[in-house]
Amino acid sequence: MTHTRLLAIHAHPDDESSKGAATLARYADEGHPTMVLTCTGGERGDILNPAMDKPGVKENMVAVRREEMARAVAALGVEHVWLGHIDSGLPQGDPLPPLPEKCFARDDTDEVTREIVQVIRDFRPHVIITYDENGGYPHPDHLKVHEVSMAAWDRAGDRSYAPELGAPWAPLKLYYTHGFVRQRMEMFHQLLLDKGLKSPYAPMIQRWKELDADIMGRVTTQVRCEKYFTNRDNALRAHATQIDPAGAFLATPPAEQARLWPTEEFELARTRVSTDLPEDDLFAGISQRPEERRRQEQQALS
Repeated sequence: MTHTRLLAIHAHPDDESSKGAATLARYADEGHPTMVLTCTGGERGDILNPAMDKPGVKENMVAVRREEMARAVAALGVEHVWLGHIDSGLPQGDPLPPLPEKCFARDDTDEVTREIVQVIRDFRPHVIITYDENGGYPHPDHLKVHEVSMAAWDRAGDRSYAPELGAPWAPLKLYYTHGFVRQRMEMFHQLLLDKGLKSPYAPMIQRWKELDADIMGRVTTQVRCEKYFTNRDNALRAHATQIDPAGAFLATPPAEQARLWPTEEFELARTRVSTDLPEDDLFAGISQRPEERRRQEQQALS
């Protein structure tokens, strides 16, 4: 294995396409083995595209979302594996109702961590992408992904932990993906208004303002990936039940996005190698010379 490897851990099918997708496509195209791990099947996702709200879709959501996912990963050119848990759904109401039995958010954390450690030891990624402590947004499955990702980061390289899962492997860097940057949305919003067009970004901007979220204050790493914005849009369109073509995800053409905001944003949350911030590469600090990288890999093991 001569190339550094990248693993992105996501909660549902479509998350990989809305959070860092162009970055995944870039690294895969450059020859880095790149894998998406999807923890649930997205079974409880609503149909958000009116054109897909038709007979036979909701009743067959499991199969539909698997087909959508296959098309999305093909558009990105990445490997893919399902973890096999059941979507928890997004609880609504005040007070919030209890989560369903046997859903991902209620599954045993230690068991899920073991499953992710197994994937890490099999694939041996140098870099992991996951969600921050807020889940990106507080969906129970996103919060669970954060919890088990961080536990797996700690345990995958521990020689004493679950030796039956394979040889220990310690990833060298872990990032939080920050796909919803308010300043980026405001820029695209103003572009549409300047053209006299209706903007679908306003509700999202208002929501982030209410949360007083300044994600850019946390960003450490901006990866140029504008050549792959079309791959990202094609992956989004593949998730036809979840992505409305008239919505915010596809409102700004790739060429305009490339001109105004050619990067995707990440936060370096854990590292076992030295690197200088800010970065423009998720593999910064990881040697591209095989012998030196093997030394880094061995030093990272506990």
